[in-house]
Amino acid sequence: MKILKNVFELNKAVKNYENVGFVPTMGGIHKGHVSLIKISQKNNKETIVSIFVNPTQFNQKKDFKNYPRNIKKDISILKKLKVTYLFLPEVNEIYKKRLKNFKLNKSDRILCAKFRKGHFEGVLNVMNRLLSVIKSKNVFMGEKDFQQYRLIKKILGKKYKINIIGCPTIRESNKIALSTRNKLLNKSSIKAASKIAIKLNKLKKLSQSGKLLDLSKYKNELENKFKIKIDYLEFRDEKKLKLNNFNSKFRLFIAYHINGVRLIDNF
Repeated sequence: MKILKNVFELNKAVKNYENVGFVPTMGGIHKGHVSLIKISQKNNKETIVSIFVNPTQFNQKKDFKNYPRNIKKDISILKKLKVTYLFLPEVNEIYKKRLKNFKLNKSDRILCAKFRKGHFEGVLNVMNRLLSVIKSKNVFMGEKDFQQYRLIKKILGKKYKINIIGCPTIRESNKIALSTRNKLLNKSSIKAASKIAIKLNKLKKLSQSGKLLDLSKYKNELENKFKIKIDYLEFRDEKKLKLNNFNSKFRLFIAYHINGVRLIDNF
């Protein structure tokens, strides 16, 4: 595996992106990332993985500082997976060029965009910068961050005329969606998050039976039972993330705070 720390090294190593898949990450490589990498490797001759903890998408400096990092472990995992290239830039390398920042439309300021102001502008900003130098035609992203995936597909997929490919959420045996942030959870929080995931999965299945559900009731029950603060609990369609009328394919979205850690999921 070649480790590339700047755009000069990247351009020197990768001459042709025709059969190079791209998996962008913020590190803390787990089985969810591994799944994305394997899908890329199955569909491309070579795969490039980026690790960059992007400061502009964090709402709080403390959150950015506490974000789990273990680059030595990440490199070890990626080598075992036989990843072709690892792009490992510093902040100054990514932000040295002046590029136009993104603004979300009013219709896009929903779900996490409503509660984390500036977050997705930061995500789109860094992904725009990464895609301007990593010119892969196929970019693989997990569906756990479904809103992020849809925004990048709609805005940057169109801009660069590339395929932003959503890949299924990978879960632990306890049904918690894999996330680097899970490393911040203590044992009691993990146990509670597992029960919440199981409950929400049942709720989604119940909604598919055609039964009308009062989500405000379930929101209050979850908050009181597990001592959590829920930002949102909503059914939205998959295509445009509109509040669902149950006539199209839909998902149940949640974001909640548990012992100081914010988790998101969808079912």
